[in-house]
Amino acid sequence: MRRIRWQILIAIGGLLLILALLLQQAPEPGTPELLPQKGGSYVEGLVGSIVRLNPVLDFANQPDRDIDRLLYSGLIRFDSRGVPQPDLAENWAVSADATLYTFTLRPEATWHDGIPVTADDVIFTFSKLQDEDYPGPEDLKDLWSEINIIRLDDHNVQFQLPEPFAPFMDYLALPLLPEHLLRGVSAGDLIDHPFNLQPVGTGPFRFDRFLTEAGGQISGVSLTANPDHYLPPPFLERVEFRLYDTQEAAWEAFQQGEIQGLGGLEGEVLAEALAAEGVNLHTARLPMASLVYLNTQHPEKTFLTDKRVRQALLYAVERQSMIDRADASQALLADGPILPGTWAHSQSGLRPNFDPTQAASQLEQAGWVLPTGASPGSPEYVRAKDDLQLAFTLVHADDERHTLLAEAMRQYWAAIGVSVDLKAVDPEVLIEDYLEPREFEAALADLNFMRSPDPDPYPFWHDSQVENGQNYSEFADRNISIWLEQARTTPDLGRRADLYESFQHRFRDQVPALFLSHPVYTMAIRSDMQGVTLGPLFDASDRLANIAQWYLIARRSAQPDAAAPTSGG
Repeated sequence: MRRIRWQILIAIGGLLLILALLLQQAPEPGTPELLPQKGGSYVEGLVGSIVRLNPVLDFANQPDRDIDRLLYSGLIRFDSRGVPQPDLAENWAVSADATLYTFTLRPEATWHDGIPVTADDVIFTFSKLQDEDYPGPEDLKDLWSEINIIRLDDHNVQFQLPEPFAPFMDYLALPLLPEHLLRGVSAGDLIDHPFNLQPVGTGPFRFDRFLTEAGGQISGVSLTANPDHYLPPPFLERVEFRLYDTQEAAWEAFQQGEIQGLGGLEGEVLAEALAAEGVNLHTARLPMASLVYLNTQHPEKTFLTDKRVRQALLYAVERQSMIDRADASQALLADGPILPGTWAHSQSGLRPNFDPTQAASQLEQAGWVLPTGASPGSPEYVRAKDDLQLAFTLVHADDERHTLLAEAMRQYWAAIGVSVDLKAVDPEVLIEDYLEPREFEAALADLNFMRSPDPDPYPFWHDSQVENGQNYSEFADRNISIWLEQARTTPDLGRRADLYESFQHRFRDQVPALFLSHPVYTMAIRSDMQGVTLGPLFDASDRLANIAQWYLIARRSAQPDAAAPTSGG
């Protein structure tokens, strides 16, 4: 009893100490609050050129998308977790069977020229994706060809789908075009239309002018704050984007003070930025994943049908050290088929930790034994079962990063008695010549979920996609397929999250593919720019998602007449 009393007294004393520390760190009553003020400008460097400032046509050019992000807005937008939020639409409703989507526009929303936004703008924009001469992705054109768009009145529009499709919200974030300025223009005619260089949108910033060099070549663009924006207007009065041929040239301009921000830092530029003073680096997960597909239906490598072997292959690789070497630590560990930081991601279930002892034990349990007397590192150190050696070929892209990853995995697998040959191929033919025809035993590849906030793993892991779809591992699991089917047909995010949790738990148990890492996006911004935050990205332009909250000037609430630049500290 005496010991118990002393433990209670020690616990109470610890709580009192923590409380005292918190009180010391709390701001004193009456401390002036820092209040952002309007004013100032931001200049960012972009690598590349401006082609068309048109959101229906910017799918192939990142600088266009970056600029369009500030000029235009869509019915909805997505937060960093992939949850849809109101934008030009103030609310919406989805039918229980996920085939009818009805949107109500904000009555106060106007174009930059003062004309109100109406349902006609919605119909015009999405009808361009239905035009025969639409130059965009064929799968997008095919999807929209089956959708009816109905004008209910000036501020209400409805989309009718031929069948339930919960991920449809992804396709409704497309920024709108002004029907009153482009009436009668087809998608094909839009390609060379003057509007692309005289854009009028509904975004937080308006087009001002192009910046040009002596010969008249466009070197950038200047935007000004939209004072009539339906959301709180930005604090910054002006944003400029300046164009550079290479990231090295843009970084030099950053160092010279010509620009205040630069995104997508890589290689030597990133190393220099990490050592630079007066610079804040912001990092966020990109919507991509590196993984190893295992051909679970390969006619000769039948051991890949055994989940114990697949699990062992994952346990055997130390992915963090691979990331440190191949990605210069600019990547995050992946734990499954759904991006971390999103509403659908689940952290429950099995964790793919580095455990070579467990890997060896898994193989022993599956009957794969090492030859007597073989020593690690020798050619004979290969497990066998019924005269079949535990050996396969890993196909990978013939570039430095993928070669480093492949070689590291080969060494890790050799340490547990698995023999792997490496086959480097042209990245351009990896999908067409190996993944699509299923002509591989194992393949190191990258999945790109760019501009797809909805997780929808159906195309990659449903059993209907084994023969002709993107289920390259040829993994057929009826439980997983049922969950993915159900998640595709209900608009309820809570219900979908439950279904995806079940899917992820079973995926981590079955291991049809070895997820390795997610790359990150790094952005450098001068330390005097405040209010900058980066969440997980679904497109590089998402780094500008909250630019309306960025500011250079602030005042203390206790001194209402004082205004001074903030310290970046």
